[in-house]
Amino acid sequence: MKSIILKPKREKNLLRRHPWIFSGAVAEVRGQPQPGETVEILSANGTWCGRGAYSPRSQIAVRLWTFAPDEAIDDAFFRSRLARALTARQAQMNTDGPLAGCRLVNAEADGLPGLIVDRYADFLVCQIQATGPEYWREAIVRGLRELLPAFSIYERSDARVRDKEGLPARVGILAGREPDDLIEITEGRCRFLVDIKTGHKTGFYLDQRPNRAMASEYATGNAVLNCFAYTGGFAVACAMAGAAEITNIETSAAALDLCRRNLELNGIDHARIDNVEGDVFVVLRQYRDAGRQFDLIILDPPKFAESRHQLERASRGYKDINLLAFKLLRPGGILFTFSCSGLLDRDLFQKIVAGAALDAGRDAQIVRWLTQGPDHPSALHFPEGGYLKGLACRVWE
Repeated sequence: MKSIILKPKREKNLLRRHPWIFSGAVAEVRGQPQPGETVEILSANGTWCGRGAYSPRSQIAVRLWTFAPDEAIDDAFFRSRLARALTARQAQMNTDGPLAGCRLVNAEADGLPGLIVDRYADFLVCQIQATGPEYWREAIVRGLRELLPAFSIYERSDARVRDKEGLPARVGILAGREPDDLIEITEGRCRFLVDIKTGHKTGFYLDQRPNRAMASEYATGNAVLNCFAYTGGFAVACAMAGAAEITNIETSAAALDLCRRNLELNGIDHARIDNVEGDVFVVLRQYRDAGRQFDLIILDPPKFAESRHQLERASRGYKDINLLAFKLLRPGGILFTFSCSGLLDRDLFQKIVAGAALDAGRDAQIVRWLTQGPDHPSALHFPEGGYLKGLACRVWE
């Protein structure tokens, strides 16, 4: 039997249904399991604790598939977990119709750690982030083809987390036809062109869907500053809601070009839009010095902290960017501010934003707590799954 023996008293997290075992908790590896192979998890006194995928090179030595002793890990297991995840998203898939964009499988939250599956119209984009789903990739593809036979499947297993697992990048067709360079999806009244081959994540920030809708509620007739604009998700939502003017700031020329195309796709008048290619920190300081003011500011930066030793620097970055934003808001203005750094928890993020408001000399109230959309659930016993945190704040005088 291939198994992992834990150090004394290191099974506590498993008893709380946390799906990760870190390498420091492992006392012994028995049976010479291969990367991704299924292992039995035993406590120091021999009690069975779970069954999961072994990853010898990662700090996360095992990701749990199941806590049920009688649940085998085989093709039927993956088909069942995939079917359960798809059923949970059926209502959203039906709402947006044939051009829907949504997450269908969200890793640990759906009992499939290390596996992401996103839908873009008639394509499924599969991202494998760990050795477990890599080992079972053929079974996963078979399950997806059985459950969603009308969809082509494209692999985007090129996330940096694969390096920590000792896995090479994989990109390309798994089933069906080659995708076009850009795929159109719809999100309510908004239309977007998505690059699933080379775009961020699997092509688009699907997790921000409800936050785009909420931000647009404050856009009508107002001046909007959209920072880290990427391909224009927030810009299109705010423009469709009747924003008087929108300034988009983005460092990537290619992303900004696609932002322009997405605005055109939705019939947005270019006279209302100012697209600025540049560093957000630099541009905001220029706007502050010039006395610019906005009614709605959106800060959706990339991940500032990839590891714990970067957390202090990341905190300073979040403080600086929010301080600048508070100084650029008109009285009564709204700030939508986010962090997708999983290592920076919600309480710390709120303290950072509060400190930024204090240093900017602005009184503010939280009008909304923000997180990822319902197609990106997080397991109740896995707080790390709630990576996206945000605040909508109204400033006073």
